[in-house]
Amino acid sequence: MKPTKQLHQPIIDLCKNNNAKAQMQLYNLYCNAMLLVANRYVKDRFIAEDVMQDAFIKAFKKIKNYKNEVAFGAWLKKIVINQSIDYLKKNKLELVAINDDVTTKVEDDDWKVESDISVDEIVETINGLKEKYRLVLTLYLLEGYDHQEISTILNITENTSRTHLLRGKRILKEQLKNTSYAARY
Repeated sequence: MKPTKQLHQPIIDLCKNNNAKAQMQLYNLYCNAMLLVANRYVKDRFIAEDVMQDAFIKAFKKIKNYKNEVAFGAWLKKIVINQSIDYLKKNKLELVAINDDVTTKVEDDDWKVESDISVDEIVETINGLKEKYRLVLTLYLLEGYDHQEISTILNITENTSRTHLLRGKRILKEQLKNTSYAARY
C-alpha cells in the first residue's frame, strides 16, 4: 500500500524549487509549534525565535533532502532540536560525562506523579532543572528520543544519558512532591 501524500506536499515541492511564497506558507504553518520546541530547550523566547529562524533557514537549504520518509513536521522538529542544542553548546553548556565505571544502571519503577499535578506544572518544573538534567528529560520524556539518540545529540555516553535521566527524574519527582505538598497546606 502506497503511503498517503502529505497535505502540505505541494507547498513542500514548491519550496524545493526555492519558491519564496511557498517558503513563507510553510513557515507560517509550522512556526508556532517550532517556537515552542526551541523555547523548551533555550528557555528564552527571544533566543528561541532566533534559533527557530536559523532552523528554518537550515531546513530550506536542506529541503531537497527531505524524502517523505517521516512527516515533514517531525523532520523539521529534529532540525529545530538540533539547532537548539547547537546554540546551547556554543554558549558553553558543559555536559560533563560521568565516569562509566562509577555509575550503575538503576531501574526507577516508582516513577509516579500525583494526579492533581498538571502537565504544564511538570514541564515548568523540568525547565527549572540544571541544564544537563533538563535537556535529557526533555529529549527523553517530551520528545521521545532514546538514550542512543540523546547520546549522539548531546555528545555524551548512553550511560551518562541514563544517569542524567534517573537523577533528573528523582529531582523532578522531589520538586513535584514538594510543590504538591505546599499546595495542599
